[in-house]
Amino acid sequence: MKKILFTLVASFLFLICSAQSFQVSLQCDFKSGTAYLTYHQGGSLLVEDSAEVNGKGIAVFKGKRNLPPGIYAIVFPGKKFTADFLVGKQKDINISIFANTNDLTKMQVTGSAENILFKQYQQITAIKGKKLFAEKQAYNAARTATDSALHQTKYTQLNNELNSYRNNLIATRPGSMMAIILQAMKESPLPQKIAVTHQDSVDNYHFYKSHYWDGISFMDDCVVRTPFFVPKLKRYYQEVMPKDADSIIRDAAYRLLLARSAPEMYKYLLNWLTDEYLNPKYMGQDAVFVYLFNNYHSKGLSPWLNEKQMEAITRRAYMLMANLVGEKAANLEFLNTADKISSLYDLKSAYTVVVFWDPNCGHCKEELPAMDSFYRADWKNKNVQIYAVLSEGDISSWKKYIDANNLSDWIHVHQTNEMRKADAEMQRASFKQLYDVTQTPTLYLLDRDKRIVGKKLTLEQLNDLLQVKWKTAQK
Repeated sequence: MKKILFTLVASFLFLICSAQSFQVSLQCDFKSGTAYLTYHQGGSLLVEDSAEVNGKGIAVFKGKRNLPPGIYAIVFPGKKFTADFLVGKQKDINISIFANTNDLTKMQVTGSAENILFKQYQQITAIKGKKLFAEKQAYNAARTATDSALHQTKYTQLNNELNSYRNNLIATRPGSMMAIILQAMKESPLPQKIAVTHQDSVDNYHFYKSHYWDGISFMDDCVVRTPFFVPKLKRYYQEVMPKDADSIIRDAAYRLLLARSAPEMYKYLLNWLTDEYLNPKYMGQDAVFVYLFNNYHSKGLSPWLNEKQMEAITRRAYMLMANLVGEKAANLEFLNTADKISSLYDLKSAYTVVVFWDPNCGHCKEELPAMDSFYRADWKNKNVQIYAVLSEGDISSWKKYIDANNLSDWIHVHQTNEMRKADAEMQRASFKQLYDVTQTPTLYLLDRDKRIVGKKLTLEQLNDLLQVKWKTAQK
């Protein structure tokens, strides 16, 4: 679902003023074929427009919309050659490009003032890059310590000169696309404090996190259409941010608020966050997706989504709302093996394991006996009960499996067809929706108050979580 749902992360619609327009004219050494106007995003080139090259080597890309600022690239017919150019913050774009694929370093771009700086930067970095590469090779080939030190010094000097040039450009042309690109390319500053104590480490982390986005504004669209923003965004939320949902929600809400004045940034950021936390890697982070749905998507603040996309994320959000970690689990009142109502909320235990299973499921047949071993060896003596819900399968197979595997100490329940029909008629959510049961077995851990402690756990994770809870309680 994830890939189908949010291919729009790579290609979404733009809310733009109809009076704006763009035209990019290309004259090249091809006499036929399709050329593409693309833009950088992450590590990919995404297509903005395409045009046929005529017999005079001319292709014209145009549209009744504005091109957001960023790094663009012409992909020539045959897709073997590409050439980058910049589009800045300008309206009614009219850019002309003259290029010969035999020597793209001589490509000429008119109509975009940003390309003067870009061309200068490319020329300087090309020269410095060759010298840096030569010094690196010389250093690797050095036979004496003196030679190694010499080439190391030269390499450092060249690198410092290049960094000085970049910093000077940022300082003197702060609003330019080149300055924005160079800021995005820079590594976040590292703390200078040597960590001796735990508090030192905490301080260093907060320093790094607070300076991570230095030089990048979420109120500016420019950085989105570059190769640098997406990897930086991924690293921030996957490695730098704490893993708890509340911290992520606060941070995401702040950045989305900043981005509301930058439509391209806002749309990309909201789409990326939605995609990232739709099926998160860490338990409990699905609360971020539910937050985004409740506060943005359900309120019409993502108008670029089409009907099918909106239906898909709405369906997923409603599957998650009732089973967020920390919230009370929905009560279940089903028939037990003696055909009497057994309520989940009636269980008076320190912890309750809720398992949804199917007697015909191969994985269930492996997991349930192993779970019973944990239960008999440890859990039962520590006031843990198991509330096992028949997810699929017939009653006969269900009872036969319970008896054959001696699982009589558990509370086994099933929902009758009549109960299921009554839920449907009353438009009540099914237990599969309430507990997001999409496969079996599905395991939940509830505390004494029936709050969800863990969800979608493996048996080993469930046992480990219980061990942690017991050890914590002893301290």
